[in-house]
Amino acid sequence: MRPLWVFGYGSLVWNPGFAWTARQLAVLPGFRRSFCMLSIHHRGTVEKPGLVLALDAAEGASCNGVAFEIAPEIAEETMEYLRARELISAAYLEQVHNLTLDDGREVEAVVYVIDRTHDQYRGDLTLEEQAQRIAGATGGRGPNCEYLYQTAAHLAALGLPDDELEWLSDRVKVLKSAT
Repeated sequence: MRPLWVFGYGSLVWNPGFAWTARQLAVLPGFRRSFCMLSIHHRGTVEKPGLVLALDAAEGASCNGVAFEIAPEIAEETMEYLRARELISAAYLEQVHNLTLDDGREVEAVVYVIDRTHDQYRGDLTLEEQAQRIAGATGGRGPNCEYLYQTAAHLAALGLPDDELEWLSDRVKVLKSAT
């Protein structure tokens, strides 16, 4: 049996919540990391939605992140966990795409991409609008700003800084200090 690979680009990078046997930096072509999904469960509420990251299809784009190798013996339970976590509102689509690992290998990995037809898709927000929403939202897993800060810090620590996330982190800190 072959191992299962899962691609993390947001909170999975710093809080996978499942056992893995290997972890490598990886690149996913054809998608960009974006705060384009309203969060009504984990980082916001129905009344005051936050924003979480999603993979948004974009021609010529690529997203760097972390690929996790899962042992075949626990692949099924890992997928059950991921589906309960990631598909809570059906705004993500579970897909399999090719990744290029840091060591040069190509593997097929499970990825969660935004469904652009879902009512939680908000790819039209400016960075300032994203910052305003993130600064004011809290959901079942805590403040939306903590999700942003953790993701930006962990990506930077891995040598994968994201200019948009760094700008958002700086701006949200200013907004939070003003309240």
